[in-house]
Parts: sequence; structure tokens; C-alpha cells
Amino acid sequence: MTTQHSHLKQPAYPKKHLIAASGVAAFISLILVVYPSKEVEAKKAVLELPASTHTTPRTTAIMPVSHPGKNLASKPSPDVPPAVNTAPTPSSRQSKPEQAPETPDLSRSVSVVVENGSSLSGIFEQLELGHSLLMNILSQDKKSHRFTQLKVGQELVFTFDQSGDLASVSSQISPLESIEIVRTPESGRYKFAQHVQETTITEATASGVIESSLLAATKAAGMPYKLALDMANVFAYDIDFARDVRTGDSFEVVYEKKMLDGQEVGTGNILAARYTNKGKTLTAVRYTDKKGQTSYYNSDGTSSRRAFIRTPVDFSRISSKYNPGRKHPILNRIRAHKGVDYAAPTGTPIKATGNGKVSFVGNKSGYGKTIIIQHGGKYRTLYAHMNGYAKGIKNGTNVTQGQIIGYVGMTGLATGPHLHYEFHVNGSHVDPLSHKLPTADPIPKAEMAQFKQATQPYLALLEKKSATQLAKADTDTN
Repeated sequence: MTTQHSHLKQPAYPKKHLIAASGVAAFISLILVVYPSKEVEAKKAVLELPASTHTTPRTTAIMPVSHPGKNLASKPSPDVPPAVNTAPTPSSRQSKPEQAPETPDLSRSVSVVVENGSSLSGIFEQLELGHSLLMNILSQDKKSHRFTQLKVGQELVFTFDQSGDLASVSSQISPLESIEIVRTPESGRYKFAQHVQETTITEATASGVIESSLLAATKAAGMPYKLALDMANVFAYDIDFARDVRTGDSFEVVYEKKMLDGQEVGTGNILAARYTNKGKTLTAVRYTDKKGQTSYYNSDGTSSRRAFIRTPVDFSRISSKYNPGRKHPILNRIRAHKGVDYAAPTGTPIKATGNGKVSFVGNKSGYGKTIIIQHGGKYRTLYAHMNGYAKGIKNGTNVTQGQIIGYVGMTGLATGPHLHYEFHVNGSHVDPLSHKLPTADPIPKAEMAQFKQATQPYLALLEKKSATQLAKADTDTN
């Protein structure tokens, strides 16, 4: 019998069976991935646990508020779900411990910029501080009323303590001055304080030539508006800047410049000035006599000050001169114009042209709102068509030269805003523009040597500035 050795053969499966088997294997693998075993599932839970238990602590955010009062902190949003306290696991206990959140500082400050029509009372109401608190503050320190004199653009900073109570109100008035109202912790009362920074004074010079107007020339020379007004006031006794300024006029000024930390922060007094008008040169120097009285004098010691200034309104335009035979623009008939009209915008300040006592304040027929000032027994001035009177002006009030007494308007018989100004001598009308005005006393002879010693350095600076300006003019011409 023949023995046969044969290899065992793997059974041959049909192809469709192989495909079915592969599908079953893939399905089982998918199940294992989606539904892990208990061991794998436990390990996965342990790895993700710190992310669920390491929750961020809930704190109330302090949001900017428009009316900081007692409730400075905003409430949590209802849309934010509450934090879930997860029981710690052994793994989470081993993680780095969380630091407790810091308690938020509830003290706040709010800045308010004054707008047109704003008042301190309105701002207190806007911040929900109440009218009674404002009245209490103003009554505790009368100086606090300085805060009621608000200007458009002024910034007020309100500071609140951690309880939400008003701690202070402060305002920067100028680069050099700030004011504040502070509540003292001991008494709880509010006190006013003023802070003025110390400056250093240096001497500075400026010069210019009139091409269009005095203000344009002074601006081109780097002089601030206040300094231009001061210069006009120095020469106001001799020059009417509303009608006397001419193209080609020139000026030189020596003045005080205020410095703070190396920066210019303002100007002080004019120490000396020179103005050439229509070929005539006027010079004025500032001097304080032995009695402590300060005024401006000509270089020879005679006073540049008159008993009256020529112009009661700064930089205005003369719209009508003194004319006994003028035809009235409203009445349409000949009616003497016994004064000078200065056209200016409504609200322009009006100055008393001399020292005196107010003898009349009120409406005066066609003059409208009028003020009459008596200057001794000989002179009297009248100001008419005013829009209103300055604070404190009433019958019997003593006024000083240059003091603001009212504001330009068009009350009474007026076709536009202007000031009607009259000058009376011994009860008779005279032309304010041409009448010779009395001067003040000169430097006493016994004090002349001291006067020259004190003013000579300023006059030398004027000469130097004038020479520099002439040299520049020659260079520009060539």
C-alpha cells in the first residue's frame, strides 16, 4: 500500500465571505473606540478632572458708571451661569492650590467736562450726589463757592472712597493753579484748598509791525492775547486802538515770562513798552514808588496815565462819531449824536474810563440799559444800550478805572449791538475822542534818580529789540 505525504491546504473561502469578515472586524473596532472599556474610561475621567474642578472664582467686576453713588459695583449678568462646586478628587488635591482672589478696590474717580449751560448743581444731580450734599459742602467752607464759577471746557474730577461717599472734588484752573474740596477723615467735613505752583520770572522781549490789525501782529510776534490787551491798556490814554491803529505802526515790549520746570506757563507784567503810531513814538515803563504804588510813566518821569482812558471797549469799531447834526437811523430825523458808538458783539465787556461813583443804573428811555458815573465834581461819563450790568454795580458803587461795569447790547433805540459812550464836562457834552484829558502826577523830583536807575535796564532792552527789528526789516527788504 502506497503511503502519500501531502500538505494540509487552507480552506479556500469564497471572496464574499472575506469581505463580510472584514466588515465585522471594522465594526468591532469602531465600537471599541466609541465605547471604551471601563479601565480606559476611568483613565480618561481622571485626566479631565482638573479642568472641571479648576474653575475660575466668580468676582463682581467694577464697571465704569455714570453716577457713582453707594452701589459702585455692577451686579453679575443673569446670563452668566453660576460656578459649579465640584467635589475634589485625589488627583485634584495634588494640583497646585489656587490663590484667593483679591478684594476689588471700590474707590473711584469720575471726570466731568463742563459744557455750555452746565452748573455745579446740575453736575451733582447728574452724578446722583444730591442737592443737599452740595449745599452742605458750600455751607461748611465759603471758599468752596469758587467751584460754582464754572467755565466751558473746565474739568472737574470727583473722587469717591471705598464706601462710595464723595471724598474730594478737584479742578485744574491753569497750568499753575488748581483748587479742590476735600473731606477730612477725622471730622467728615469738607474744606476748600487752593494750590499754586511756584514759578521763576525771566525777562522776555517781543516786537512787531502792524500789517492788518494789532491782534494779528501781536500773535505773529508770539505774544498771547492777554499780553496784547495789557499793551493796549498801557497806551490807552494816548491811543484809541479802535481807530488810531495804522498799517506800518510798530511796537516793542519787555515783559515778565513765567517759567515752570523749564517750560513757559504764562506771562506777568509789562515792564516797558514802546509804540510808534503815525510816526509818533510813545514809551512807557513800569515803576513802583516809595509808597508802594505802581504805575506807568514816560521815560522822562511824567505819567503816561490819564484820569480817563480813551476807549471803554477793547478792540471795537467806531460805528458813529460825535456829531451834533446827525440824522437818527431809527427816528429818521436830525438828532444830535452827543457821544461815540463802539460796535462790538453782544456781551463784550465795558470798562469804566475813570475812577468815580455810579450815580445811575437802569433803563433810560431811548438809551436802554444805562450806567452814569460821576468823576468828582467836574466830569461824568454815560454808557448806554447795554445788554446787562456787571455783578455788584448799583447806585452809589465806587468803581475804578478799567473796571468792568457792564456788557455790550442793543437795548433802547439801537439798530445793532454797540456801546453809546458820552463824556460830560461841567454838565456839557464834549467829544470823547478829541477832548484833552487830565494827566496824573509825575515822579517827584526827590525820587527821580531812583526812577531812572530802576527803569534804565528796561529801556536798554527796548533799544536793543528795536535795533534787531530794524535790521530784520532791512534784510527782508534786500
